[in-house]
Amino acid sequence: MLNSPFAALRHKNFRYYSFGMLVSTTGTWMQNVAQPWLAYDLTGSPFLLSLVGAMQFVPVTFFSLFAGVMIDRFPKKKLLLLTQALAFAVTLVLAILVWTDHVVFWHLLVLSFLLGLVTTLDMPARHAFAVEMVGPSDLMNAIALNSTVFNLARVIGPALAGILMGSIGLAACFFLNAISYAIVFVSLLFVRPISQAKPQGDRPGVIATIQDGLRYIGANRALLQTLVLIAIVGTFAPNFGVLVPVFAREILGLQESGFGFLMSALGVGSLAGALTIASLSRSGPSRSILAWGPVATGILIILTGATGWPAWTAVGLALAGFGFILFNTSGSSNLQMITRDEYRGRVMSVYALVLGGTSPLGNLYAGLFADQLGARAGFYACGLAILILVGLKALVMDRLAASAAASRARCLPVASADESGEPR
Repeated sequence: MLNSPFAALRHKNFRYYSFGMLVSTTGTWMQNVAQPWLAYDLTGSPFLLSLVGAMQFVPVTFFSLFAGVMIDRFPKKKLLLLTQALAFAVTLVLAILVWTDHVVFWHLLVLSFLLGLVTTLDMPARHAFAVEMVGPSDLMNAIALNSTVFNLARVIGPALAGILMGSIGLAACFFLNAISYAIVFVSLLFVRPISQAKPQGDRPGVIATIQDGLRYIGANRALLQTLVLIAIVGTFAPNFGVLVPVFAREILGLQESGFGFLMSALGVGSLAGALTIASLSRSGPSRSILAWGPVATGILIILTGATGWPAWTAVGLALAGFGFILFNTSGSSNLQMITRDEYRGRVMSVYALVLGGTSPLGNLYAGLFADQLGARAGFYACGLAILILVGLKALVMDRLAASAAASRARCLPVASADESGEPR
């Protein structure tokens, strides 16, 4: 059922937050375009380019579960203020290095790692904070609008980056991203949470808290199934920052502005996917999208790699972006709708782990194929990996679920009857 895609904006908190996040994510996408172009300029190697992307997500892989404990124990607004301040500092250092022409490849590796540490706490905290701004009734709409803001920035940011890179230079993208973190910091100061999760009473140890969260996920089949699908798609779908720069140069013969155009096309499709989910938010997460979204995304990535004309590549990227965001936003919404408040931070930290923490593997996988066999092979390899693993997931997990159900049925006591024939 269609309804207003902007219901969550009736909350003043969410309006302040959304404005800040639109500015911040626009800056982030400007950097996401400028940084891989810079890395490819410095190295000329698709594999080394993928290494920069991988370094940004290595901290997510190793520290996400610990971040979840922090999010469940401390006020989320204060954590977000901290992450914005740290991201501002890291990005400003990179901007100055590029502006003074002192940047070298190892700078990108180190600063990407540091920004990844910030993201490890920031990403799940932002997801878990949504319910505190709008309450449970508008939660799914708020999640979808967060995705809409992110993907609107995904349209604006790459287009601006392409223009600035070709006219002023790369440093402008990094300076503007640093300023954007300062703006979202200020916007958060005006947010007044309307509800907060109750603090834990006895505060068990960190490891015990992580184990408790993992047991909670393992006991909930819907959570586990959704997280497995997100892990598959999150590993092999969002490798566009590695593949598109190489594809733009080597296959399509494009320069900075053309690359920015392709990334904006990806953003247009992603924005359309987010708005679609926002319009459907009152109906709850769609089982069809959760089931078939990964399959459609894998096929569209393969088709994009088969294109040879910029306009068709842009269409392919737009459709792939649409499929990826349609599935990912549905998956994120499903997780939050069925998670108890006291576990929200830990569940969303696992979400961040399987979405972003698997990116080093995905980036290196895509970069290796692009380096050895060309950019087309990178697209084909990523799309096929999604299709194969989704098929294996359906085969293995559905069989395990059927086996568990049969085992439970065998263990149920058989009702006995008394002399009257009625069950006792």
